[in-house]
Amino acid sequence: MVKISVDVMGGDVGAKVAIAGAAKALVRHPDISYLLYGRKEEIEPLLAGYPKLKENAQVIDCEVAVSMDEKPSQALRRGRNVSSMWRAIEAVRDQDSDVAVSAGNTGALMAMAMFCLKTMPEIDRPAIAGIWPTINGESIVLDIGATIGADAKQLLDFALMGGAMARALFEVKKPSVGLLNVGVEEVKGVEEVKKAGQMLREADIDNMEYAGFVEGSDLGRGTVDVFVVEGFTGNIALKTAEGTALQIAGYLRSAMSRTWMSKLGYLFARNAFRMLRDKLDPRKVNGGVFLGLNGIVIKSHGGTDAEGYASAIEVAYDMVHNSLQAKIQHDLNEYHARNHSPRGPEAAEAV
Repeated sequence: MVKISVDVMGGDVGAKVAIAGAAKALVRHPDISYLLYGRKEEIEPLLAGYPKLKENAQVIDCEVAVSMDEKPSQALRRGRNVSSMWRAIEAVRDQDSDVAVSAGNTGALMAMAMFCLKTMPEIDRPAIAGIWPTINGESIVLDIGATIGADAKQLLDFALMGGAMARALFEVKKPSVGLLNVGVEEVKGVEEVKKAGQMLREADIDNMEYAGFVEGSDLGRGTVDVFVVEGFTGNIALKTAEGTALQIAGYLRSAMSRTWMSKLGYLFARNAFRMLRDKLDPRKVNGGVFLGLNGIVIKSHGGTDAEGYASAIEVAYDMVHNSLQAKIQHDLNEYHARNHSPRGPEAAEAV
């Protein structure tokens, strides 16, 4: 069984979407069991409509819910030890759960996750990794908003963690990794990005292939398995891509309904349009993975529906099922052992 703790009260809608999403994910993955954290009086009536979920879930009553507009410091002061968000993360720390899922306030979730789980050895900053639809399939992009800015060492850590996630999610033995930059030439970019590129070129990493600098246009092409970028730029890229997808969908709807000929053309090509709609659907790639912590936390989009929430839970399932944490620890150990880290070669373990 994969044990998943859910902050049921998080998100713009709250319990209704979280419960419906958990039920959908359970149909696809019957080996999931849930710990549902939130207000019992709201959760139990909803569970009555999902008998199978009710059989595979335990409800833990939490009266305090973190609001979407709370500052991280306020959420920590008010919600530590008692909120549904904290308790869901705490279950991972105490090994009662394999992974936590929340659609709540991103800043509060990151603050609580860092405070409760702590960062892994050798990791200065955690990162949020997102799954990015591309022409070639899917890629991973990190960081997409955990922190602003990153130095060369932190970018290298992102590359190692992203590579491990690609191995877990895509089951690729040696994923390709690129540093997002303003050009592919080695002389371009800010100093920290150029320095990170040099470090990655010189590093001897068996489980990763460094592909050099990549540009913004490469994101849609999927030229590498993992795109590495600092959080400020990564978040802007993510929101721009989401906006562009909505823009394209709007253009298509407008064009297909303009004349009777275009409506007739849509009837003949509707299967192709459905495929395009599914490809552009942000719900299908919902679920940001917090990397670099002593435990796995998944952030669902706050405004998603049940299908999107189920996607985030399925990302959580895949990360546990494919041993994400062990892969990250192995790759970190291997890199630091080969680069004469004080931890020494004895720290490396095979995965």
